[in-house]
Amino acid sequence: MGNYKELMVWQKSVDLVTDIYSYTKQFPKEEIYSLTSQIRRSSISIPSNIAERHSRRSRIDYIQFLKIARGSCAELETQLMISKNLDYLRLTEFNYLIQKSEEISKMLNALITKLQVNPNT
Repeated sequence: MGNYKELMVWQKSVDLVTDIYSYTKQFPKEEIYSLTSQIRRSSISIPSNIAERHSRRSRIDYIQFLKIARGSCAELETQLMISKNLDYLRLTEFNYLIQKSEEISKMLNALITKLQVNPNT
């Protein structure tokens, strides 16, 4: 596997972080150290854990970091749902971000499966 920056899942997850920052700018100021911070950290965790692969030598470690990234997607989706319920996100914004997160999660699942099935990848 080449450079992590060439992975479409990494590229899409970096784009998601950018979107998350744009949308959370509109959140109430009292949320800056709570929900806003949590959402931003969850989103940043996704591409960061994909990139972590390059400091690891083993495929098993890489798979574990991809699973952590996938878990961060689920965490982010939960936090986005809470944001929608609190009317911090409009339904269209929520749907857009959830769709992107779900797509990334599916891509991570496919990559994990590929690495588990074909150890020479």
